[in-house]
Amino acid sequence: MAATVNLSSTPSNPIFKLPSFSLNSPQKTSFSLFPNSSSFPCKPFSHSLTSQFITSSKNPISDLFPPNKSGPEGDIVSSFSDDDDKPREECGVVGIFGDPEASRLCYLALYALQHRGQEGAGIVAVNNNVLQTVTGVGLVSEVFNESNLDQLPGEMAIGHVRYSTAGSSMLKNVQPFVAGYRFGSVGVAHNGNLVNYRALRAMLEDNGSIFNTSSDTEVVLHLIAISKARPFLLRIVDACEKLEGAYSMVFVTGDKLVAVRDPYGFRPLVMGRRSNGAIVFASETCALDLIEATYEREVYPGEVLVVDKKDRVQSLCLMPHPEPKQCIFEHIYFALPNSLVFGRSVYESRRVFGEILATEAPVDCDVVIAVPDSGVVAALGYAAKAGVPFQQGLIRSHYVGRTFIEPLQKIRDFGVKLKLSPVRGVLEGKRVVVVDDSIVRGTTSSKIVRLIKEAGAKEIHMRIASPPIIGSCYYGVDTPSAEELISNRMSVEEIRKFIGCDSLAFLPFDSLKKMLSTDSPKFCYACFSGKYPIMPKEAKVKGVGDSMDDGLNTPLASIDGHWIKGPPNFDLEKEIDPLYQQSKI
Repeated sequence: MAATVNLSSTPSNPIFKLPSFSLNSPQKTSFSLFPNSSSFPCKPFSHSLTSQFITSSKNPISDLFPPNKSGPEGDIVSSFSDDDDKPREECGVVGIFGDPEASRLCYLALYALQHRGQEGAGIVAVNNNVLQTVTGVGLVSEVFNESNLDQLPGEMAIGHVRYSTAGSSMLKNVQPFVAGYRFGSVGVAHNGNLVNYRALRAMLEDNGSIFNTSSDTEVVLHLIAISKARPFLLRIVDACEKLEGAYSMVFVTGDKLVAVRDPYGFRPLVMGRRSNGAIVFASETCALDLIEATYEREVYPGEVLVVDKKDRVQSLCLMPHPEPKQCIFEHIYFALPNSLVFGRSVYESRRVFGEILATEAPVDCDVVIAVPDSGVVAALGYAAKAGVPFQQGLIRSHYVGRTFIEPLQKIRDFGVKLKLSPVRGVLEGKRVVVVDDSIVRGTTSSKIVRLIKEAGAKEIHMRIASPPIIGSCYYGVDTPSAEELISNRMSVEEIRKFIGCDSLAFLPFDSLKKMLSTDSPKFCYACFSGKYPIMPKEAKVKGVGDSMDDGLNTPLASIDGHWIKGPPNFDLEKEIDPLYQQSKI
Protein backbone atom coordinates (compact mmCIF):
# COMPACT_ATOMS: atom_id res chain seq x y z
CA MET A 1 0.00 0.00 0.00
CA ALA A 2 2.93 2.33 0.61
CA ALA A 3 5.90 3.14 -1.56
CA THR A 4 9.31 4.38 -0.47
CA VAL A 5 11.68 6.35 -2.69
CA ASN A 6 15.15 7.74 -1.95
CA LEU A 7 16.46 10.67 -3.95
CA SER A 8 19.65 12.64 -3.48
CA SER A 9 19.58 16.38 -2.93
CA THR A 10 21.81 19.31 -3.70
CA PRO A 11 23.82 21.26 -1.10
CA SER A 12 22.30 24.57 -0.14
CA ASN A 13 23.01 27.69 -2.18
CA PRO A 14 23.68 31.07 -0.57
CA ILE A 15 20.63 33.28 -0.21
CA PHE A 16 20.58 37.06 -0.38
CA LYS A 17 19.70 38.85 2.83
CA LEU A 18 16.08 39.25 3.79
CA PRO A 19 14.33 39.93 7.11
CA SER A 20 15.29 37.07 9.42
CA PHE A 21 14.13 35.67 12.74
CA SER A 22 15.85 33.35 15.19
CA LEU A 23 14.80 29.73 15.20
CA ASN A 24 15.78 29.09 18.78
CA SER A 25 14.03 31.91 20.61
CA PRO A 26 10.39 32.80 19.95
CA GLN A 27 10.12 36.34 18.69
CA LYS A 28 7.04 38.42 18.06
CA THR A 29 6.75 40.11 14.70
CA SER A 30 5.11 43.42 13.93
CA PHE A 31 3.29 42.27 10.80
CA SER A 32 -0.37 43.16 10.42
CA LEU A 33 -2.75 40.24 9.97
CA PHE A 34 -3.95 41.27 6.52
CA PRO A 35 -1.09 43.30 5.00
CA ASN A 36 -1.49 45.31 1.87
CA SER A 37 1.34 45.84 -0.54
CA SER A 38 2.54 48.95 1.26
CA SER A 39 2.77 47.34 4.72
CA PHE A 40 4.14 43.97 3.68
CA PRO A 41 7.66 43.47 5.12
CA CYS A 42 9.51 42.87 1.85
CA LYS A 43 9.87 44.16 -1.66
CA PRO A 44 7.72 42.38 -4.24
CA PHE A 45 9.25 40.72 -7.28
CA SER A 46 6.20 41.43 -9.40
CA HIS A 47 3.10 43.55 -9.29
CA SER A 48 1.25 41.84 -12.12
CA LEU A 49 -2.23 40.86 -11.04
CA THR A 50 -4.96 38.82 -12.64
CA SER A 51 -7.86 40.87 -13.99
CA GLN A 52 -11.11 40.54 -12.11
CA PHE A 53 -14.40 39.86 -13.84
CA ILE A 54 -17.41 40.27 -11.56
CA THR A 55 -21.03 39.45 -12.24
CA SER A 56 -24.03 41.23 -10.83
CA SER A 57 -27.15 39.14 -10.96
CA LYS A 58 -29.78 37.64 -8.69
CA ASN A 59 -28.51 34.24 -9.75
CA PRO A 60 -25.36 34.78 -11.81
CA ILE A 61 -24.63 31.14 -12.52
CA SER A 62 -28.14 30.46 -13.79
CA ASP A 63 -27.95 33.53 -15.99
CA LEU A 64 -24.72 32.32 -17.57
CA PHE A 65 -25.53 28.64 -17.77
CA PRO A 66 -29.27 27.91 -17.57
CA PRO A 67 -30.37 24.29 -17.10
CA ASN A 68 -30.79 23.69 -20.83
CA LYS A 69 -27.38 25.14 -21.74
CA SER A 70 -24.05 23.44 -21.29
CA GLY A 71 -21.83 25.50 -19.00
CA PRO A 72 -18.11 25.43 -18.36
CA GLU A 73 -18.45 22.14 -16.54
CA GLY A 74 -20.27 20.62 -19.50
CA ASP A 75 -21.59 17.11 -18.88
CA ILE A 76 -19.46 16.31 -15.88
CA VAL A 77 -18.93 12.98 -14.27
CA SER A 78 -20.18 13.64 -10.75
CA SER A 79 -18.04 12.53 -7.87
CA PHE A 80 -20.70 13.12 -5.25
CA SER A 81 -22.51 10.34 -3.44
CA ASP A 82 -26.12 10.97 -2.56
CA ASP A 83 -25.26 10.06 1.00
CA ASP A 84 -22.31 12.44 1.34
CA ASP A 85 -23.66 15.65 -0.13
CA LYS A 86 -21.10 18.16 1.13
CA PRO A 87 -18.34 20.22 -0.44
CA ARG A 88 -14.99 18.56 0.12
CA GLU A 89 -11.70 20.14 1.01
CA GLU A 90 -9.04 18.75 -1.28
CA CYS A 91 -5.93 18.66 0.96
CA GLY A 92 -4.05 19.43 4.12
CA VAL A 93 -0.32 20.15 4.38
CA VAL A 94 2.32 20.27 7.12
CA GLY A 95 6.03 21.10 7.22
CA ILE A 96 8.50 20.76 10.12
CA PHE A 97 12.09 22.00 10.41
CA GLY A 98 14.57 21.49 13.22
CA ASP A 99 13.17 18.57 15.22
CA PRO A 100 14.91 15.16 15.47
CA GLU A 101 11.50 13.48 15.26
CA ALA A 102 10.25 15.56 12.34
CA SER A 103 8.60 12.68 10.46
CA ARG A 104 6.76 11.37 13.53
CA LEU A 105 5.54 14.84 14.40
CA CYS A 106 4.48 15.23 10.78
CA TYR A 107 2.56 11.95 11.07
CA LEU A 108 0.71 13.22 14.17
CA ALA A 109 -0.04 16.56 12.52
CA LEU A 110 -1.56 14.72 9.55
CA TYR A 111 -3.86 12.92 12.01
CA ALA A 112 -5.10 16.33 13.14
CA LEU A 113 -5.66 17.32 9.48
CA GLN A 114 -7.36 14.05 8.48
CA HIS A 115 -10.71 15.84 8.03
CA ARG A 116 -9.17 17.71 5.09
CA GLY A 117 -8.44 14.54 3.12
CA GLN A 118 -9.10 10.84 3.63
CA GLU A 119 -8.01 9.17 0.39
CA GLY A 120 -4.24 9.32 0.58
CA ALA A 121 -1.36 10.48 2.75
CA GLY A 122 2.39 10.90 2.46
CA ILE A 123 5.52 12.20 4.18
CA VAL A 124 8.88 13.26 2.77
CA ALA A 125 11.75 13.46 5.28
CA VAL A 126 15.28 14.77 4.74
CA ASN A 127 18.30 13.01 6.20
CA ASN A 128 21.88 13.90 5.21
CA ASN A 129 20.59 15.87 2.21
CA VAL A 130 18.63 12.84 0.96
CA LEU A 131 14.83 13.02 0.47
CA GLN A 132 13.03 9.87 1.57
CA THR A 133 9.35 9.28 0.87
CA VAL A 134 6.49 7.17 2.16
CA THR A 135 3.12 7.61 0.45
CA GLY A 136 0.01 5.46 0.35
CA VAL A 137 -3.68 5.29 -0.42
CA GLY A 138 -5.98 5.41 2.59
CA LEU A 139 -6.21 7.08 5.99
CA VAL A 140 -3.13 8.21 7.90
CA SER A 141 -3.50 5.22 10.22
CA GLU A 142 -3.58 2.88 7.21
CA VAL A 143 -0.58 4.36 5.40
CA PHE A 144 1.93 4.73 8.24
CA ASN A 145 3.28 2.30 10.80
CA GLU A 146 6.30 1.95 13.06
CA SER A 147 8.30 0.25 10.34
CA ASN A 148 7.92 2.80 7.56
CA LEU A 149 8.25 5.76 9.93
CA ASP A 150 11.64 4.34 10.91
CA GLN A 151 12.60 4.82 7.25
CA LEU A 152 12.09 8.58 7.59
CA PRO A 153 14.86 9.89 9.86
CA GLY A 154 15.95 13.51 9.88
CA GLU A 155 15.10 16.90 11.33
CA MET A 156 13.04 18.14 8.39
CA ALA A 157 9.83 16.75 6.85
CA ILE A 158 6.71 17.72 4.92
CA GLY A 159 3.40 15.85 4.82
CA HIS A 160 0.12 15.81 2.94
CA VAL A 161 -3.37 14.35 3.26
CA ARG A 162 -5.35 14.16 0.05
CA TYR A 163 -9.00 14.08 -0.79
CA SER A 164 -9.48 12.63 -4.23
CA THR A 165 -12.75 12.51 -6.07
CA ALA A 166 -14.80 9.36 -6.67
CA GLY A 167 -13.15 6.23 -7.93
CA SER A 168 -9.74 4.78 -7.22
CA SER A 169 -7.12 7.02 -5.65
CA MET A 170 -4.06 6.39 -7.77
CA LEU A 171 -0.92 6.06 -5.70
CA LYS A 172 1.01 8.14 -8.24
CA ASN A 173 -1.26 11.11 -7.43
CA VAL A 174 -0.67 10.95 -3.67
CA GLN A 175 1.54 13.76 -2.41
CA PRO A 176 4.08 14.95 -1.43
CA PHE A 177 5.70 14.72 -4.86
CA VAL A 178 9.47 14.41 -5.10
CA ALA A 179 11.48 15.14 -8.23
CA GLY A 180 15.15 15.25 -9.08
CA TYR A 181 16.57 17.92 -11.38
CA ARG A 182 20.05 19.09 -12.29
CA PHE A 183 20.67 20.91 -8.99
CA GLY A 184 19.30 18.26 -6.65
CA SER A 185 15.90 17.14 -5.42
CA VAL A 186 12.79 18.92 -4.26
CA GLY A 187 9.58 17.76 -2.58
CA VAL A 188 6.26 19.61 -2.57
CA ALA A 189 2.86 19.33 -0.86
CA HIS A 190 0.07 21.52 -2.22
CA ASN A 191 -3.38 22.57 -1.05
CA GLY A 192 -5.46 24.37 -3.67
CA ASN A 193 -6.22 24.38 -7.40
CA LEU A 194 -4.48 26.12 -10.27
CA VAL A 195 -6.96 27.68 -12.69
CA ASN A 196 -4.39 27.92 -15.50
CA TYR A 197 -3.10 24.38 -15.04
CA ARG A 198 -4.00 23.10 -18.50
CA ALA A 199 -2.33 25.98 -20.31
CA LEU A 200 0.83 25.57 -18.23
CA ARG A 201 0.92 21.83 -18.79
CA ALA A 202 0.45 22.24 -22.53
CA MET A 203 3.29 24.78 -22.64
CA LEU A 204 5.59 22.48 -20.67
CA GLU A 205 4.74 19.43 -22.78
CA ASP A 206 5.38 21.41 -25.96
CA ASN A 207 8.86 22.02 -24.58
CA GLY A 208 9.49 18.36 -23.83
CA SER A 209 8.29 17.90 -20.24
CA ILE A 210 6.93 14.46 -19.39
CA PHE A 211 4.22 14.19 -16.73
CA ASN A 212 3.74 11.21 -14.42
CA THR A 213 0.52 12.24 -12.68
CA SER A 214 -2.81 13.93 -13.38
CA SER A 215 -2.25 16.49 -10.60
CA ASP A 216 -1.80 20.21 -11.16
CA THR A 217 0.90 20.17 -8.47
CA GLU A 218 3.33 18.46 -10.83
CA VAL A 219 3.33 21.59 -12.99
CA VAL A 220 5.00 23.47 -10.13
CA LEU A 221 7.91 21.01 -10.05
CA HIS A 222 8.43 21.33 -13.81
CA LEU A 223 8.39 25.14 -13.59
CA ILE A 224 11.03 25.02 -10.85
CA ALA A 225 13.19 22.65 -12.88
CA ILE A 226 13.20 24.82 -16.02
CA SER A 227 13.66 28.14 -14.20
CA LYS A 228 16.89 30.00 -14.89
CA ALA A 229 16.71 31.90 -11.61
CA ARG A 230 19.25 31.46 -8.80
CA PRO A 231 19.25 30.48 -5.96
CA PHE A 232 16.55 27.86 -5.24
CA LEU A 233 14.31 30.39 -3.49
CA LEU A 234 14.13 32.48 -6.64
CA ARG A 235 13.26 29.37 -8.65
CA ILE A 236 10.18 28.99 -6.47
CA VAL A 237 9.35 32.68 -6.89
CA ASP A 238 9.81 32.40 -10.65
CA ALA A 239 7.54 29.33 -10.80
CA CYS A 240 4.82 30.79 -8.58
CA GLU A 241 4.63 33.99 -10.60
CA LYS A 242 3.35 31.85 -13.48
CA LEU A 243 0.60 30.25 -11.37
CA GLU A 244 -2.98 31.48 -11.18
CA GLY A 245 -5.43 30.23 -8.60
CA ALA A 246 -5.15 28.87 -5.09
CA TYR A 247 -2.01 27.39 -3.60
CA SER A 248 -0.72 26.96 -0.08
CA MET A 249 2.42 24.88 -0.49
CA VAL A 250 5.36 23.56 1.48
CA PHE A 251 8.61 22.62 -0.28
CA VAL A 252 11.62 20.74 1.02
CA THR A 253 15.14 20.40 -0.36
CA GLY A 254 18.27 18.90 1.15
CA ASP A 255 18.70 21.86 3.47
CA LYS A 256 15.64 24.11 3.28
CA LEU A 257 11.95 24.16 4.15
CA VAL A 258 9.88 26.69 2.19
CA ALA A 259 6.24 27.73 2.73
CA VAL A 260 4.34 29.67 0.03
CA ARG A 261 0.83 31.11 -0.11
CA ASP A 262 -0.85 32.57 -3.17
CA PRO A 263 -1.39 36.36 -3.37
CA TYR A 264 -5.11 36.07 -2.63
CA GLY A 265 -4.63 33.73 0.33
CA PHE A 266 -7.49 31.46 -0.71
CA ARG A 267 -6.39 28.50 1.42
CA PRO A 268 -5.06 28.76 4.96
CA LEU A 269 -1.46 28.19 6.05
CA VAL A 270 -0.12 28.96 9.52
CA MET A 271 3.27 29.07 11.21
CA GLY A 272 4.10 27.82 14.71
CA ARG A 273 7.09 26.99 16.87
CA ARG A 274 7.82 24.16 19.29
CA SER A 275 9.59 24.70 22.61
CA ASN A 276 12.85 23.37 21.13
CA GLY A 277 12.76 26.04 18.41
CA ALA A 278 11.48 23.77 15.63
CA ILE A 279 9.42 25.62 13.02
CA VAL A 280 6.06 24.15 11.97
CA PHE A 281 3.80 25.06 9.05
CA ALA A 282 0.30 23.58 8.78
CA SER A 283 -3.05 24.11 7.11
CA GLU A 284 -4.77 24.61 10.48
CA THR A 285 -3.78 25.45 14.05
CA CYS A 286 -5.35 22.20 15.30
CA ALA A 287 -2.25 20.45 13.90
CA LEU A 288 0.00 22.77 15.92
CA ASP A 289 -1.95 22.01 19.08
CA LEU A 290 -1.52 18.25 18.78
CA ILE A 291 2.27 18.42 18.46
CA GLU A 292 2.59 21.14 21.12
CA ALA A 293 3.66 23.94 18.81
CA THR A 294 2.68 27.49 19.63
CA TYR A 295 0.80 29.40 16.96
CA GLU A 296 2.72 32.50 15.86
CA ARG A 297 1.00 33.83 12.76
CA GLU A 298 -0.34 33.12 9.32
CA VAL A 299 1.81 32.79 6.27
CA TYR A 300 0.60 35.97 4.65
CA PRO A 301 -1.03 36.06 1.21
CA GLY A 302 1.73 36.33 -1.36
CA GLU A 303 4.48 35.47 1.14
CA VAL A 304 7.37 33.03 0.79
CA LEU A 305 8.96 31.87 4.05
CA VAL A 306 12.32 30.08 3.89
CA VAL A 307 13.75 28.13 6.83
CA ASP A 308 17.34 26.94 6.44
CA LYS A 309 20.10 25.34 8.47
CA LYS A 310 21.63 28.70 9.31
CA ASP A 311 18.91 29.13 11.95
CA ARG A 312 17.14 31.79 9.95
CA VAL A 313 13.56 32.29 8.86
CA GLN A 314 13.53 34.58 5.86
CA SER A 315 10.43 36.30 4.50
CA LEU A 316 9.90 37.37 0.92
CA CYS A 317 6.91 38.91 -0.80
CA LEU A 318 6.00 36.87 -3.87
CA MET A 319 3.30 39.06 -5.36
CA PRO A 320 1.36 41.32 -2.98
CA HIS A 321 -2.36 41.80 -3.41
CA PRO A 322 -4.05 44.66 -1.57
CA GLU A 323 -7.11 42.60 -0.66
CA PRO A 324 -6.99 38.88 0.23
CA LYS A 325 -9.84 36.60 -0.84
CA GLN A 326 -9.84 33.87 1.79
CA CYS A 327 -12.26 30.95 1.53
CA ILE A 328 -15.30 31.60 3.72
CA PHE A 329 -16.14 27.89 3.70
CA GLU A 330 -13.19 27.24 5.99
CA HIS A 331 -15.29 28.86 8.71
CA ILE A 332 -18.59 27.36 7.58
CA TYR A 333 -17.56 23.74 7.13
CA PHE A 334 -13.98 22.66 6.39
CA ALA A 335 -11.89 23.63 9.39
CA LEU A 336 -12.17 22.02 12.81
CA PRO A 337 -13.98 24.19 15.40
CA ASN A 338 -10.87 24.31 17.60
CA SER A 339 -8.78 25.91 14.84
CA LEU A 340 -7.93 29.53 14.25
CA VAL A 341 -8.31 30.21 10.52
CA PHE A 342 -7.50 33.56 8.92
CA GLY A 343 -7.02 34.96 12.41
CA ARG A 344 -10.54 34.04 13.56
CA SER A 345 -11.89 31.33 15.83
CA VAL A 346 -13.84 28.83 13.74
CA TYR A 347 -15.95 27.89 16.78
CA GLU A 348 -16.91 31.50 17.41
CA SER A 349 -17.82 32.09 13.77
CA ARG A 350 -20.15 29.09 13.66
CA ARG A 351 -21.74 29.98 16.99
CA VAL A 352 -22.54 33.47 15.69
CA PHE A 353 -23.92 32.00 12.44
CA GLY A 354 -26.43 30.10 14.58
CA GLU A 355 -27.33 33.20 16.57
CA ILE A 356 -27.99 35.14 13.37
CA LEU A 357 -30.32 32.38 12.13
CA ALA A 358 -32.23 32.43 15.43
CA THR A 359 -32.61 36.20 15.18
CA GLU A 360 -33.49 36.49 11.49
CA ALA A 361 -35.38 33.22 10.96
CA PRO A 362 -37.13 32.46 14.27
CA VAL A 363 -39.75 29.74 14.59
CA ASP A 364 -41.78 28.24 17.44
CA CYS A 365 -40.07 25.00 18.38
CA ASP A 366 -39.52 22.57 21.25
CA VAL A 367 -35.98 21.41 20.58
CA VAL A 368 -32.93 22.33 18.49
CA ILE A 369 -30.78 19.57 17.01
CA ALA A 370 -27.78 19.52 14.69
CA VAL A 371 -26.73 17.46 11.72
CA PRO A 372 -23.45 16.18 13.17
CA ASP A 373 -20.70 17.05 13.22
CA SER A 374 -20.36 20.29 11.28
CA GLY A 375 -23.75 21.69 12.31
CA VAL A 376 -23.26 21.29 16.06
CA VAL A 377 -21.69 24.65 16.96
CA ALA A 378 -24.19 26.64 14.88
CA ALA A 379 -27.01 24.68 16.52
CA LEU A 380 -25.65 25.56 19.96
CA GLY A 381 -25.65 29.22 18.97
CA TYR A 382 -29.19 28.98 17.63
CA ALA A 383 -30.49 27.25 20.76
CA ALA A 384 -28.82 29.72 23.14
CA LYS A 385 -30.21 32.73 21.26
CA ALA A 386 -33.69 31.24 20.89
CA GLY A 387 -33.83 30.05 24.51
CA VAL A 388 -34.72 26.52 23.39
CA PRO A 389 -32.90 23.39 24.62
CA PHE A 390 -30.27 21.83 22.38
CA GLN A 391 -30.31 18.05 22.29
CA GLN A 392 -28.67 15.28 20.28
CA GLY A 393 -31.48 14.21 18.02
CA LEU A 394 -29.16 12.59 15.48
CA ILE A 395 -26.31 10.31 16.48
CA ARG A 396 -23.49 9.90 14.00
CA SER A 397 -21.58 6.64 13.70
CA HIS A 398 -17.84 7.35 13.47
CA TYR A 399 -17.02 3.77 12.60
CA VAL A 400 -18.59 3.51 9.15
CA GLY A 401 -15.96 2.68 6.55
CA ARG A 402 -15.72 4.29 3.15
CA THR A 403 -17.31 1.23 1.54
CA PHE A 404 -19.97 -1.15 2.80
CA ILE A 405 -22.09 -4.01 1.49
CA GLU A 406 -25.77 -3.23 1.10
CA PRO A 407 -28.27 -6.10 1.63
CA LEU A 408 -29.93 -7.56 -1.43
CA GLN A 409 -33.34 -6.36 -0.19
CA LYS A 410 -32.81 -2.63 -0.69
CA ILE A 411 -33.18 -0.39 2.35
CA ARG A 412 -34.39 3.14 1.65
CA ASP A 413 -31.82 5.84 2.50
CA PHE A 414 -29.41 3.08 3.49
CA GLY A 415 -26.25 5.20 3.35
CA VAL A 416 -27.66 7.98 5.52
CA LYS A 417 -29.18 5.53 8.01
CA LEU A 418 -25.82 3.83 8.34
CA LYS A 419 -24.19 7.12 9.32
CA LEU A 420 -27.00 8.90 11.21
CA SER A 421 -29.42 7.44 13.73
CA PRO A 422 -32.41 9.49 15.01
CA VAL A 423 -33.17 9.53 18.73
CA ARG A 424 -36.91 8.92 18.96
CA GLY A 425 -37.12 10.09 22.57
CA VAL A 426 -35.81 13.52 21.57
CA LEU A 427 -37.85 13.89 18.38
CA GLU A 428 -41.21 12.21 18.85
CA GLY A 429 -44.11 14.67 18.98
CA LYS A 430 -41.75 17.67 18.95
CA ARG A 431 -41.42 20.75 16.78
CA VAL A 432 -37.79 20.37 15.75
CA VAL A 433 -35.29 22.90 14.41
CA VAL A 434 -32.55 21.09 12.48
CA VAL A 435 -29.35 23.09 11.94
CA ASP A 436 -26.94 22.08 9.17
CA ASP A 437 -23.91 23.88 7.76
CA SER A 438 -24.96 23.86 4.08
CA ILE A 439 -27.14 22.35 1.38
CA VAL A 440 -25.34 21.35 -1.82
CA ARG A 441 -27.59 19.17 -3.98
CA GLY A 442 -30.34 18.62 -1.40
CA THR A 443 -30.31 14.83 -1.63
CA THR A 444 -28.90 14.21 1.85
CA SER A 445 -31.12 16.88 3.42
CA SER A 446 -34.25 15.23 2.06
CA LYS A 447 -33.17 11.89 3.51
CA ILE A 448 -32.41 13.41 6.90
CA VAL A 449 -35.85 15.03 6.95
CA ARG A 450 -37.41 11.62 6.22
CA LEU A 451 -35.43 10.03 9.05
CA ILE A 452 -36.63 12.64 11.52
CA LYS A 453 -40.24 12.32 10.34
CA GLU A 454 -40.07 8.54 10.73
CA ALA A 455 -38.89 9.10 14.31
CA GLY A 456 -42.16 10.92 15.04
CA ALA A 457 -41.28 14.62 14.79
CA LYS A 458 -44.37 16.84 14.65
CA GLU A 459 -42.71 19.65 12.64
CA ILE A 460 -39.28 19.97 11.01
CA HIS A 461 -37.70 23.39 10.45
CA MET A 462 -34.37 23.40 8.59
CA ARG A 463 -31.91 26.20 9.33
CA ILE A 464 -28.77 26.38 7.20
CA ALA A 465 -25.69 28.14 8.59
CA SER A 466 -24.52 29.41 5.19
CA PRO A 467 -26.04 31.34 2.29
CA PRO A 468 -27.35 29.32 -0.68
CA ILE A 469 -24.52 27.81 -2.78
CA ILE A 470 -25.00 28.78 -6.43
CA GLY A 471 -21.49 28.46 -7.89
CA SER A 472 -18.82 25.80 -8.19
CA CYS A 473 -15.44 26.42 -6.56
CA TYR A 474 -12.27 26.60 -8.67
CA TYR A 475 -9.86 27.20 -5.81
CA GLY A 476 -9.32 23.84 -4.16
CA VAL A 477 -12.77 22.67 -3.04
CA ASP A 478 -14.57 19.77 -4.68
CA THR A 479 -18.09 20.99 -5.44
CA PRO A 480 -20.55 19.74 -8.06
CA SER A 481 -21.23 21.62 -11.26
CA ALA A 482 -23.47 24.67 -11.09
CA GLU A 483 -26.29 22.69 -12.69
CA GLU A 484 -26.21 20.18 -9.81
CA LEU A 485 -26.36 22.83 -7.08
CA ILE A 486 -29.95 22.92 -5.88
CA SER A 487 -29.85 26.60 -4.89
CA ASN A 488 -28.79 27.47 -8.41
CA ARG A 489 -31.88 25.78 -9.84
CA MET A 490 -34.59 26.38 -7.23
CA SER A 491 -35.94 29.11 -4.98
CA VAL A 492 -35.88 28.62 -1.21
CA GLU A 493 -39.54 27.61 -1.26
CA GLU A 494 -38.93 25.08 -4.04
CA ILE A 495 -36.02 23.62 -2.06
CA ARG A 496 -38.23 23.40 1.03
CA LYS A 497 -40.78 21.37 -0.90
CA PHE A 498 -38.06 19.19 -2.40
CA ILE A 499 -36.53 18.21 0.93
CA GLY A 500 -39.92 17.96 2.62
CA CYS A 501 -39.51 20.18 5.71
CA ASP A 502 -42.06 22.60 7.19
CA SER A 503 -39.84 25.66 6.86
CA LEU A 504 -36.38 26.44 5.50
CA ALA A 505 -34.06 29.39 6.00
CA PHE A 506 -30.47 30.08 4.99
CA LEU A 507 -27.98 32.42 6.63
CA PRO A 508 -28.56 35.75 4.87
CA PHE A 509 -25.58 36.74 2.72
CA ASP A 510 -25.71 40.37 3.86
CA SER A 511 -25.82 39.30 7.51
CA LEU A 512 -22.76 37.10 6.98
CA LYS A 513 -20.80 40.02 5.57
CA LYS A 514 -22.01 42.30 8.34
CA MET A 515 -20.88 39.79 10.96
CA LEU A 516 -17.39 39.71 9.41
CA SER A 517 -17.31 43.51 9.71
CA THR A 518 -14.13 45.11 8.35
CA ASP A 519 -12.75 41.69 7.37
CA SER A 520 -15.67 41.07 5.01
CA PRO A 521 -13.91 42.26 1.81
CA LYS A 522 -11.04 39.86 2.57
CA PHE A 523 -13.12 36.73 1.99
CA CYS A 524 -14.05 34.90 -1.19
CA TYR A 525 -17.82 34.41 -1.66
CA ALA A 526 -17.76 33.04 -5.20
CA CYS A 527 -19.84 29.98 -4.27
CA PHE A 528 -22.60 32.31 -2.98
CA SER A 529 -22.40 35.15 -5.51
CA GLY A 530 -20.77 33.82 -8.68
CA LYS A 531 -18.21 36.65 -8.47
CA TYR A 532 -14.81 35.01 -8.95
CA PRO A 533 -11.66 36.84 -7.77
CA ILE A 534 -9.68 35.03 -10.47
CA MET A 535 -11.76 34.01 -13.44
CA PRO A 536 -11.31 30.33 -14.31
CA LYS A 537 -9.97 30.09 -17.84
CA GLU A 538 -10.47 26.35 -18.04
CA ALA A 539 -13.58 24.32 -17.35
CA LYS A 540 -13.44 21.92 -14.45
CA VAL A 541 -14.41 18.27 -14.51
CA LYS A 542 -14.39 16.58 -11.16
CA GLY A 543 -12.77 13.23 -10.72
CA VAL A 544 -12.59 12.00 -14.30
CA GLY A 545 -8.88 11.28 -14.07
CA ASP A 546 -9.29 9.24 -10.91
CA SER A 547 -12.58 7.55 -11.68
CA MET A 548 -11.97 6.35 -15.24
CA ASP A 549 -8.85 4.21 -14.98
CA ASP A 550 -5.15 4.47 -14.30
CA GLY A 551 -4.74 7.18 -16.92
CA LEU A 552 -3.19 4.91 -19.54
CA ASN A 553 -6.24 4.37 -21.74
CA THR A 554 -8.21 7.56 -21.23
CA PRO A 555 -7.88 10.58 -23.56
CA LEU A 556 -5.61 13.30 -22.21
CA ALA A 557 -8.51 15.75 -21.96
CA SER A 558 -10.05 13.44 -19.36
CA ILE A 559 -7.06 12.77 -17.18
CA ASP A 560 -4.87 15.79 -16.78
CA GLY A 561 -5.85 17.13 -13.43
CA HIS A 562 -9.64 17.13 -13.74
CA TRP A 563 -9.67 20.07 -16.18
CA ILE A 564 -10.96 20.08 -19.75
CA LYS A 565 -11.74 22.68 -22.37
CA GLY A 566 -15.19 24.22 -22.31
CA PRO A 567 -17.79 23.71 -25.05
CA PRO A 568 -16.82 24.74 -28.61
CA ASN A 569 -16.71 28.53 -29.12
CA PHE A 570 -17.26 29.07 -25.40
CA ASP A 571 -15.36 31.96 -23.81
CA LEU A 572 -16.01 32.28 -20.09
CA GLU A 573 -14.55 35.76 -19.77
CA LYS A 574 -16.59 37.10 -22.71
CA GLU A 575 -19.74 35.62 -21.17
CA ILE A 576 -19.12 37.29 -17.83
CA ASP A 577 -17.52 40.57 -18.87
CA PRO A 578 -20.78 42.25 -20.04
CA LEU A 579 -22.32 41.55 -16.65
CA TYR A 580 -19.21 42.95 -15.03
CA GLN A 581 -19.44 46.14 -17.05
CA GLN A 582 -23.12 46.40 -16.25
CA SER A 583 -22.57 45.98 -12.53
CA LYS A 584 -19.91 48.78 -12.42
CA ILE A 585 -18.33 47.18 -9.38
